[in-house]
Order: sequence, then structure tokens, then C-alpha cells
Amino acid sequence: MSANLNPDVVLAALREVQVPGTKVDVVTIDLIGEIKVTGGEVLVTVVRTSEKPETIDGVRQAVAAKVAGIPGVMSYSVEIDDRSAPAKQPAKAPTGPHGQSADPFADRQKLPGVRKVIAVASAKGGVGKSSVAVNLALALRDQGHRVGLLDADVYGPSVPTMLGLDEGPEITQDKRILPVPCHDLQVISMGLLMSPDQPVIWRGPLVFSAIKQFLKDVQWSDLDYLVVDMPPGTGDAQLTLVQQVPLSGVVMVTTPQEVALADVRRGIRMFRDVDVPVLGVVENMSYFVCPDSGKQYDIFGHGGGAAVAQQYDLPLLGEIPIDPSIRTGGDSGRPAALVEGSSARESFLALAGRVDELALDPS
Repeated sequence: MSANLNPDVVLAALREVQVPGTKVDVVTIDLIGEIKVTGGEVLVTVVRTSEKPETIDGVRQAVAAKVAGIPGVMSYSVEIDDRSAPAKQPAKAPTGPHGQSADPFADRQKLPGVRKVIAVASAKGGVGKSSVAVNLALALRDQGHRVGLLDADVYGPSVPTMLGLDEGPEITQDKRILPVPCHDLQVISMGLLMSPDQPVIWRGPLVFSAIKQFLKDVQWSDLDYLVVDMPPGTGDAQLTLVQQVPLSGVVMVTTPQEVALADVRRGIRMFRDVDVPVLGVVENMSYFVCPDSGKQYDIFGHGGGAAVAQQYDLPLLGEIPIDPSIRTGGDSGRPAALVEGSSARESFLALAGRVDELALDPS
């Protein structure tokens, strides 16, 4: 038996074990529970958080193989813990005249190397939220800011495709994640940590851990803005973000039609309920200008974004047209904000100006 065998030694060894199908280790993402060492006997508990039994069983087998190879281990067992601790609800704070917190940054820790964090959100999928997030980040960069982009859509990460990224991030010796540079942005995404066809089939606690890792373990470098592309909805990912860091504001994305507006209303109320400032509303796919005639067509209706902004006493931050360069740029890895002279680029630059004007500074 090794005199140096202890729980810290076992935990350090398990940092080399990755979740099957990912490049994320089981310690960082909180899959390891209790570790007991008694003489040469070792007990390790794996916390069950995956929807798929084969995934957690793969973790258990990988952990067992690693523990078996630790010097001094004479016998071992790896057990599964089915209990998952519920996520803590963020504490309520005094609110201002429009429902925003009087101190929206209370009890939330700033990210090292980041001045302001902007979340781009929608309560409904399919409204072009990721396109807005990517192009907003690039437009802020074009206005002279140092910008990072965090793809928090764990289940459907699309930022790598939109930016033409296929390389994974580097990991430092002290287990810090280095964001991938692209178009002068600092970028991190679950899509950079998994194979393109690997689905993420996780329950809430594991999503919580993944987003927390992106927020706490990524080594951002001297950013003016970190733009966070949120998944659609009002669930675990949104609550995790607002619990962990002070947000300088949320940009709510919608399209003009009522089916999208009903969801964005829920999203605005959710962020206000957890004391996060909503900067305003962006109406995406607002209109289409025919290149042949110059005539404007309101394909999905007109004025919905402005109406919901007025309803909640928020500014309408911008109206993004239906521009083929947004679609082609997102597919080819060259976003529309990079296309000089396009109407989409001008719209995103104007949006970035409004966001820069309204974003709160927690410093």
C-alpha cells in the first residue's frame, strides 16, 4: 500500500477521465461525488445525471479502470449515486421602477478578464437568436471592443458552424480552458468539445455543470464584452447563468408574428423575476427588401417587436431584415456582419451601438 494514497490523489487521477463522447473530464463537470480511502481500499461515487444509462455506465467503467491503475490501490468499488441536488434559486433583491433589480449584481461574482456580460436570449426556438448573437459579437468587435462569445446552447450548439470553427480549445496544465480565437473573437462552445454528430442527452444538473464550467474555467483575456448565446426557453441554462455572474443586460430576440411574441413576453418576465436587466427587444426577420424592385415586404407581419417592447417599457434595439447574407454567412462560416455594404451588417452595427449605450457596468 502507498502511504500517499488519499482522496486528493484519487481525485487528481480522475481528472484524466473524460465523459464518453466529449473532451470534458468527469471531475470538472461534477460527476464525482464521495471518495473514501481506507488503507488500500478505495470507494468512488459517480453522480447519475445523464438521461442515457449507457452514458453514466461508461463513466463508471472509465472511473473504475482509472482507479484500478492508481499506485497503492489494493481493492476498489465504484458506486452510482442517483440523488441530484436541486439547483438553488437566486435570491430576490429589491427591484427598480420597471421590475429590474435595484442592485442587479448583488451576490454574483464577476468573471475574471471580463468587464460586461451580455446574454442574447429568446424563449422560442427558430427566431434566429444564434445569428443575432454571433453578428452582435462581431459588430461590437468592429466598434473597437475586445469581445468573447460563449455558446451556452448545450443541446444545439451552432456557433462553431456559423464561425467555420472545427478545432477544439487547449487545456492548460492547471485545467483552465483557453477559448478558440476566430475573427478576433474569443470563442467557446460545447460544439468544440464533441464530435459533430454526438448528441447531448443530459439532465438539468449536468447542463448546470457544463455552463458553470464555461463561465468559471475558461480563461478569458481582457474582454470588454462577453456575448452569451443562450438556448431557447426559460429553464436550467438561463437560471444557471443568472445565478453565477452579474449580467450587464439581456437582449431578447423575437420575430414579428404573435406566436413568437407570446414566448418573448414570458422570457422578459422570467429575467425580471430573477432580477436581471433586460436591455430591450430585437425584431429579427423584420422585413424583406426585394433586390429587383426595392419594395419592402413584411413576410412575418409588422410591428410586433415594437409592440412588445412598448408593453414592457423597453427600447426596440433594432429591426434585422431578412437578408440572404445572414443565411449564407451562417452556413459558410462567414457571418453577415463581416460582409461590407450589406444591409444586415449595417443593422448589426446599429444594434451593437445601442447595446453598448445601454449595457450596465458592474465594475
